[in-house]
Amino acid sequence: MHGSPRDPERNQERILKAATDEFARHGLGGARVDRIAARAGANKRMLYYYYGNKDELFLAVLEAAYARIRSAEHELRLADLEPQEAIRRLVRFTWDYYLAHPEFLTLLSTENLHQACHLKRSQHIAAMHSPFVATIREVLRRGVAAGKFRSGVDPVQLYISIAGLGYFYLGNRHTLSTIFRRPLLAPRHKAERLRHMIELVLGYLRK
Repeated sequence: MHGSPRDPERNQERILKAATDEFARHGLGGARVDRIAARAGANKRMLYYYYGNKDELFLAVLEAAYARIRSAEHELRLADLEPQEAIRRLVRFTWDYYLAHPEFLTLLSTENLHQACHLKRSQHIAAMHSPFVATIREVLRRGVAAGKFRSGVDPVQLYISIAGLGYFYLGNRHTLSTIFRRPLLAPRHKAERLRHMIELVLGYLRK
């Protein structure tokens, strides 16, 4: 066992990583605490000590997943970019992040099946998102002031649309690939999708 009560931060980091893999692979119902503990090099008693039960552990996994993407978005420095380039970079980042972190989409799908009952109990999730929405709002304001963007765009609606363009494509890649007889994850088709998303979003924003 790698877990040690003398290193709680590292213990929790290992548990969260193992739990993320387990929940992404098996969903909430199929995930097993004993497998998470074994993969984390801990024991179930330690896991319960930190997180209480499986549902609380799943909430911690969700919060950590959101914290990672919000932190990565912050590093984009959208406020320092010309408005059109900021939106272009946000669309590209969101798409690339989803491709690099398929477990994130799986966790969101699981939580939606449970009607966000875990996130509704979170004391941190709203605070994570408010600064990001404010950043998008400022990018839009600057775009309007520069005569590049039309006015009246809701930053939350815009972000939902950007996320949805990638989320739906990737979340339904198997059925869509079969229906349209097109390998949607082939490099050419992924590149085409990214170009399409950028053109679509900027076309909507253009004055």
